[in-house]
Amino acid sequence: MGQLVVVARYSYPLDAQIAKSNLEAAGINAYIADVHTINTNWLYSDALGGVRLMVDGDNVQEAEAILGQDFSQSVIEEAGEEDEEERSQRCCAYCGSNNVVPFTKGKRPAFVLRNPQ
Repeated sequence: MGQLVVVARYSYPLDAQIAKSNLEAAGINAYIADVHTINTNWLYSDALGGVRLMVDGDNVQEAEAILGQDFSQSVIEEAGEEDEEERSQRCCAYCGSNNVVPFTKGKRPAFVLRNPQ
């Protein structure tokens, strides 16, 4: 194993864990640094440069290519489109409004959970 190289930085440890899982699924060993420090005190995240995702120097280009992929459309297709009835059943727990839309601005969907019913 060669020297570890930082391929990405994340403000949130969960985002780093998802990215690490993507790399490991592709057969690239990945390591996360500073996750415990940032979990202990999240305000340290900016000071430390976030949670660091690192890979072996030989795998940097492949890891960056994998991390740069956007699977949003695949997730949307897998989840399927909501019909009007499903949308009308969704409501705000606070005010009861049916005008509820998922807000994911700046976030890419990472996985889909299916209800086994």
